[in-house]
Amino acid sequence: MAGLTKNKYDVYKCSANDAIHFKLVRKEEDLDDDKSTFLPEMTHQVFGENESIFGYKDLTVEMYYTAAKLTPFINLQYITKIVPELHEGLQPDDVIGKLQEVIPPGFLTSRDAFINSIPKDAEFKPYGKLVHSFTVHKEGRDRQFEIYKTGIEAPGFRDYHEKLQTFILFFIDAASFIDVDDERWQFFLLFEKYKYNGNPMYAVAGYMTIYNYYAYPEKVRPRVSQVLVLPPFQRMGLCAEMLQTFYNDAYRRKEVLDITVEDPSENFQRVRDFVDVKNCQGLSSFQPSKLLKGFSEEMQKEAREKFKLNRRQARRVYEILRLKATDMSDKEQYKSYRLDMKKRLNAPFQKNGRDFDKLKNVLRPDEFSATLSSITEDQRHQYLESTFQENVETYRKVIDRLATH
Repeated sequence: MAGLTKNKYDVYKCSANDAIHFKLVRKEEDLDDDKSTFLPEMTHQVFGENESIFGYKDLTVEMYYTAAKLTPFINLQYITKIVPELHEGLQPDDVIGKLQEVIPPGFLTSRDAFINSIPKDAEFKPYGKLVHSFTVHKEGRDRQFEIYKTGIEAPGFRDYHEKLQTFILFFIDAASFIDVDDERWQFFLLFEKYKYNGNPMYAVAGYMTIYNYYAYPEKVRPRVSQVLVLPPFQRMGLCAEMLQTFYNDAYRRKEVLDITVEDPSENFQRVRDFVDVKNCQGLSSFQPSKLLKGFSEEMQKEAREKFKLNRRQARRVYEILRLKATDMSDKEQYKSYRLDMKKRLNAPFQKNGRDFDKLKNVLRPDEFSATLSSITEDQRHQYLESTFQENVETYRKVIDRLATH
């Protein structure tokens, strides 16, 4: 009987990842254009670990925003819905209630009201100061983008940021909202600038948050915290442009010691590697003849002075550029490269390094010492070899991208 009951209600279950439909609406026609719809990458931060919604048959959750002002519209479309009196007391999930926990109040629920709000985007002006504009050639046409730098104090930006940051819950894992009242936060906003009926218009494409940590005695260490390029604008090199724009701003600031990144995702690390390698490959200390001799203080110093790289990232850039300079058919050169990286990878077993610290943070002292001592020599060699191969594969992607720029 239990099985029958379960199956009976399966049609009322759906994946929130498929049910939620985002749109960034520029004109009324976009509402009925499936090509302008994009789906979330994840929903567990809003709908729980199973990322499922119960109680509706053929559910679509419309989460539409005007492209510039981000005026939000939320609406549920479904064929039928669970009614407790007719369905053994079962309750449908409160989808709007869950969304209200993460979306600022004041979103529209009337389609007509939303349609009436679309033309108001023509009044939108980006927040802060224009720091970079550039053109991307995509699918046979040139598209113009602008990047603005602002603090939270810009009139109207606090409310705008509240709407913008909602997206991170659906596209960045382990995302959390920031305390905007801390004046050390800095924001870089990315917009596409386009013409509609002859008028210049803006559409938000992404953003980045930076926290300026104090470094004794009078320096700062800016940390990249959140970076998001919205799905309709991905795979256009925009994240690299945004990162380089922030870098250029940091280079001009004498008080900046070096730049760090908070817990980067694999995708962001790849963009960061690409930008840093592209910048460093012209430095004298990173020339092939020097790379083949190993990582040096000169490299670290030059990367920090010219490009504000911290030691860990300078070392990573060195490994990528050394791989590029290594003749893989030369057994000695390849062996030397492999041993050099494995020596670094072996560091956690030598009681230092980031992985060692990570283990230390999550395990109790007794578990921690047991973990390190329980790794056999064979397991350690296996770990070193597989991590080496993974890194080489990641580095090759950066080198391949470099070749096309």
